[in-house]
Amino acid sequence: MRIPEDLYASIRQAIPIICVDLVIENSDGHFLLVKRTNHPLKAEWWVPGGRLLHSETVMSGAIRKGKEELGIELENLTFMGFFEETFEVDCRGADIPYHTISLVYRSRVVDSDHIRLDEQSSDFIWATALPEKFIIKKGEEFQ
Repeated sequence: MRIPEDLYASIRQAIPIICVDLVIENSDGHFLLVKRTNHPLKAEWWVPGGRLLHSETVMSGAIRKGKEELGIELENLTFMGFFEETFEVDCRGADIPYHTISLVYRSRVVDSDHIRLDEQSSDFIWATALPEKFIIKKGEEFQ
């Protein structure tokens, strides 16, 4: 269930937004990065992902983001940890701090020929490293 925009505008100013991020590797050990068309991180190379919907499990959200943003079915997802950031602009581009907490899942793809981006990304690459500021925290680093 999607939250009405006027309600979501109030929510994202008051509490962190829970997201899922996807670390997708190919058979060469390279990471899939997408060039974002929306805020935050507009025009930057980043991992695919986005916010969870109400009543959606984290795993079903990760699978949904793979289908929606990349057009692929993700299997054998493994939890890696979490990524947390406060951005200077929110997801609509307003100058309002936007706090997200992303649960990060890893998956491998064998055939990258089937990747079909949605409107949230303009391009994709297979990179040798994840973005420098994408720091995944694991259980022992939760403090």
